[in-house]
Amino acid sequence: MKTLTVKLPSTVELDERELLIILASKLYEKGKLSLGQAAELAGFSKRAFVEVLGSCGVSVFNYPVDDLERDAENAKNYSL
Repeated sequence: MKTLTVKLPSTVELDERELLIILASKLYEKGKLSLGQAAELAGFSKRAFVEVLGSCGVSVFNYPVDDLERDAENAKNYSL
């Protein structure tokens, strides 16, 4: 794993754990980390990290809106 040193202004009142949660959530949201990788980075189990994502406003279903709309349209047009 890489080590990263971040210098934050003293006005930013976040501890290391909060920063790891924010970083892991954002990297997961951008598709840079899998759910398992992000959970590990933040120090949570996958199950617990899913809950953390919800509280951060990040969808567990990392699925682009365009793809979702296209899939919904395809489903409407599909007949058995």
